[in-house]
Amino acid sequence: MANSASGMAVNDECKLRFLELKAKRSHRFIVFRIEEKIQQVVVETVGETHQTYDDFTASLPIDECRYAVYDFDFTTDENVQKSKIFFVAWSPDGSKIRSKMLYASSKDRFRRELDGVQVELQATDPSEISLDIVKERAF
Repeated sequence: MANSASGMAVNDECKLRFLELKAKRSHRFIVFRIEEKIQQVVVETVGETHQTYDDFTASLPIDECRYAVYDFDFTTDENVQKSKIFFVAWSPDGSKIRSKMLYASSKDRFRRELDGVQVELQATDPSEISLDIVKERAF
């Protein structure tokens, strides 16, 4: 079980779903939340491959913290298809201070469990994870 120094424990489903996204490309995104009662990070939402970036951002609550990963497909200037996995630490301004502290203190440990993330974003409002910013960070 986790202690305050190491952050929250990570539910095995989190790792399994992430591997499915990374290796099999069977998900577009995954949203994770901290379940305080069991002291674990758990899967909240899994986005299907046909879902869009707008679907992803709409799945993030406006007043609660979350972690998320997004598999971003893009085409380079040389016309090459590529993909990058983004990790998002979502901590909106309207969320509770306790929640912000809990997510901030657990982020590094959780992030280390997701081997294969290529870009990390921290956001407090939707403008900080706009599609333009994601595109800019992908290149």
